[in-house]
Amino acid sequence: MITLANVHKSFGAKPVLQGVNLTVEKGTSMVIIGGSGTGKSVLLKSVLGLVTPDSGQITLDGQDVTTGERDAFLARFGMLFQGGALFDSLPVWQNVAFRLLRGALKRPKAEARELAIEKLRRVGLAPETADLFPSELSGGMQKRVGLARAIAANPEIIFFDEPTTGLDPIMSGVINELIREIVTEMGATAMTITHDMSSVRAIADTIAMLHDGVIQWSGPVAQLDSSGDPYLDQFIHGRAEGPIEALR
Repeated sequence: MITLANVHKSFGAKPVLQGVNLTVEKGTSMVIIGGSGTGKSVLLKSVLGLVTPDSGQITLDGQDVTTGERDAFLARFGMLFQGGALFDSLPVWQNVAFRLLRGALKRPKAEARELAIEKLRRVGLAPETADLFPSELSGGMQKRVGLARAIAANPEIIFFDEPTTGLDPIMSGVINELIREIVTEMGATAMTITHDMSSVRAIADTIAMLHDGVIQWSGPVAQLDSSGDPYLDQFIHGRAEGPIEALR
């Protein structure tokens, strides 16, 4: 469904992506791992067309992501942001229904509210949560509101940017289970970037490791512990010693 072919991107004199080749099959959950600053977020932004690669090509269903009508293209995506990225001035239901209250997906206000409450229920939040403000919610609840917003318009593709950052192990497990269930139910294609290896094992069908601007290794999650790749092995076990140089 999503293909990156020899994608390069630099910022000034600093190369970030240096020939990324990656394929994400329709209806699968791809998790991209790698150290901080390796370009994982740049890769996602490139797929969304928010960053333009210097060279190479990114296609969605065979069509170059830099061509075509932008609103229709972006309507196919949902996004769970790392920090939640909720609008503090809007009640929860308006955060969830943000896309349903404007633009090409606009619905009547009452209908948008009902859809928002339905999505809140799906992520385990009671209807009365709808009229609270983000500041009245715990971190775990905010993350679930962000997830409800990501799925509000029933997107074909969902991106998850560090979905368990800042959460305790139990709430991280809850979020991982919700992501896996929702992606499976919707038949959506998912791309996730994370450092959390428990998330990787919980939600991935396939894994790709980004290192030095290229995909160092990719394969099914079942091969994670038997890949034979020294870079991947060092990363997933958190070892200081190995081919990946740790800053000292």
